[in-house]
Amino acid sequence: MRDMDPRTPCLIGTAQRTVREQPGPEPLDLWEHVAREAAREARLPVGRIDSIQLVYTDSWQYDSPVGRLADRLGAAPRHRAYSRVSGTAPQLLIGEAAGRIAAGELDSALVAGAEALATRRAYRQAGEHVPWSHPADPKPPYGWDRPPHPAELAHELFLPVHTYAIMETARRASLGMSINEEMVDRARMMAPMTEVAAANPHAWRRTARTPEELVTGHRFIGWPYTRDTVAVGEVDQAAAVILVSTGLADRLGVPDDQRVYLRGWAYGEDTWEVAARPALGASRAIARTAEAAFARAGLGLEDIHALDLYSCFAIALRQACDAIKLDPLDRRGLTVTGGLPYAGGPSSDYVLHSTATMAGLLRAQQGHGLVTGVGMHLTKHTYAIWSTDPGGALGDATPVFTADPVEIVALYDGPATVAGYTVAHGRDGVAEKGILVVDLPGGGRAHAHVLEEKLLADAMSRELVGRRVRLVSDGKVNVARW
Repeated sequence: MRDMDPRTPCLIGTAQRTVREQPGPEPLDLWEHVAREAAREARLPVGRIDSIQLVYTDSWQYDSPVGRLADRLGAAPRHRAYSRVSGTAPQLLIGEAAGRIAAGELDSALVAGAEALATRRAYRQAGEHVPWSHPADPKPPYGWDRPPHPAELAHELFLPVHTYAIMETARRASLGMSINEEMVDRARMMAPMTEVAAANPHAWRRTARTPEELVTGHRFIGWPYTRDTVAVGEVDQAAAVILVSTGLADRLGVPDDQRVYLRGWAYGEDTWEVAARPALGASRAIARTAEAAFARAGLGLEDIHALDLYSCFAIALRQACDAIKLDPLDRRGLTVTGGLPYAGGPSSDYVLHSTATMAGLLRAQQGHGLVTGVGMHLTKHTYAIWSTDPGGALGDATPVFTADPVEIVALYDGPATVAGYTVAHGRDGVAEKGILVVDLPGGGRAHAHVLEEKLLADAMSRELVGRRVRLVSDGKVNVARW
């Protein structure tokens, strides 16, 4: 065994499960399954788990999520945690577990997540109620850190498929790309991800697609995004990881080459409101977060053997590539799972899947891997460096960067300039309304709707970013015309 501090945390057990038969099991069943599988791989009796940490599940609100799982496992953990909603939640839990192990507070920790949204949909389509156990009564409030800005709510700008699309159009315009060039470029970037998913037995969508198929594929949902290039959320998937101290790994007899170490990680934040972002199409927070993670790991991007960049929408990939100076067509690829649009995007859980997959790859090949997470509307960022070689400095959840917001003006009458936009589409594929973020002459930003059919068609046929428009407020929302 390596000569190191016996409190050094290492990842020694992983599990993933994808259920395609409908209706499938409830989240509690999935938690139990992956917890037992991960513990079995780690050679750790479930009753010896010191900490159980669960990622928030959108599928069902339990009265005591961690308590119910502990009862199922016959465990009595000294530490328990249930996260809030965020794609960064798995890394925050993993980071906390690693920190507590390194401090000698814990010897072992389970971090697990599960969603059964495909099963919920199956019950809904059958006109039946979900027959799951231990419902919370009363139902707790939704688990986000903070609700949308009142101006966002008034303009119905709270769905990620719209907020991310607005940032996408801003980046497209800043680079001088045409509408078609952006779509083709996106398809070229994402087609290799479908090939990775096709080879991943845990992936939800396992069909390789060509760039041409992605360009001409499904209907628009939040223009310019099509259904087959965004995260697929209605999935039944679960994942778990087991972290232990090196001393416990020694006692369990885990071979050195089956241990994966968190060399360093970091957390950073952009503004909470998209309209408040200093630059809609770029992120200083990503660059600073990545820089801190690499510094703590004592490694650079050139040292990384495999990557998994959070891929809920193309702009998340593109801003990450821009920030860390990575070619989107890098030979190492952007994902080890296939990404959220193809492997599956189980609400806040995805980073558990990417971490588990990365751990398996590193065990097989040895080396270093990068796993990133994104929360809310490209607001929160985690960068984690995993390695089969111990070293580095862990880091913690203290933000290494927090962006300064641009002022948001709720209601406004007068001229403005489009900074970013999207056109919301219904399930029938018909354009319903445009949603703009605009720069105001005196500084600050505002939101606006576009309601006229001819203007919606114009917005999708030529670049609207940079165009002068006029906003008229009805006392509740702003409406744009040109």
